Parts: sequence; structure tokens; C-alpha cells
Amino acid sequence: MGEFIRDRLPDPRSYYTDTAGLQLVGAQAAKWVTTRCEFHGGSDSMRIFLPRGSFICMSCGAKGGDVLAYHMAAHGLGFVDAAKALGAYQDDGKDHRGSTRPHPIAAHVLLASVAHELTVATIIVSNAANGAPVDANDLERLTKAAGRILYVAEAANGK
Repeated sequence: MGEFIRDRLPDPRSYYTDTAGLQLVGAQAAKWVTTRCEFHGGSDSMRIFLPRGSFICMSCGAKGGDVLAYHMAAHGLGFVDAAKALGAYQDDGKDHRGSTRPHPIAAHVLLASVAHELTVATIIVSNAANGAPVDANDLERLTKAAGRILYVAEAANGK
């Protein structure tokens, strides 16, 4: 199969600034820092606990326990793909498709995720319909929202 190696996850401060491109506000030695929320576009609503890399948005409620959870949510990736992208997964090179059953995700979690992404998409489309310019960031966020909705739809249909 492969092995997740937590110790290989990037340092939270480095990940959030260098990989995620966020500007962290707070003292260098602070445990909690503030930044913008990429999930809903809030300017200073995301709080990050640097010792673990956990995050929570005080506005939209996006949250996770470490940089892996953030990477999964931000890029619409599954656990293994996100762990591989962060260098925290060692693949054994064997084909294991169909060898294990995936753990089911609670329906309310899937629905909450879809509801959030639909809200993001609705806001962007509504703004555009009312004459607001759609910039590259809006298009990127809309694409991410659509990808996450499709990911959940495919997961719900067993694809």
C-alpha cells in the first residue's frame, strides 16, 4: 500500500507562507497567527495554530487539524494525493486498487462541503451578473469550487 509519515509534513509556518502563499500576522514566537481565508475570501478571518498547523476560519467555519487537512481542502485532494504532494507519503509501488474499502464520509459532512462550495460559486456568479468584474482569482476560486463539488458528487456515486 503505502505509508503516511506525519514527521515528513512541512513545518506549518513554512507551509502556510511558502506553499500556500499566505501572509501570517502575529509575533514570530506567537502560537496563533491570523491570515486571509482562501475558502471564502475573507481578509483576516483565518486563525492558524502554528505548533500543529491546525486552522479555523472565524467567518466561514473552514477548519482542519494540520497542514495536510488544509492542503486537502484547498486543492480538493484526497488524503493520499495530498500526503504525496507534501512529501509525507511513501508509496510501496504496488497496485492496491480495490484491495481495501474506503472509509465512508458522513453524509452531513459531504452536504456541508457542497453547500459551502455552492455558496462560493453563487456569490461569484451573482457578482458577475450584477456587473462586478470577474478577475483571475475569482475564476480560480470558482474552478476550485466546481472541482470540489464534482469530487464529492463522484465520491457519493462510488466513482
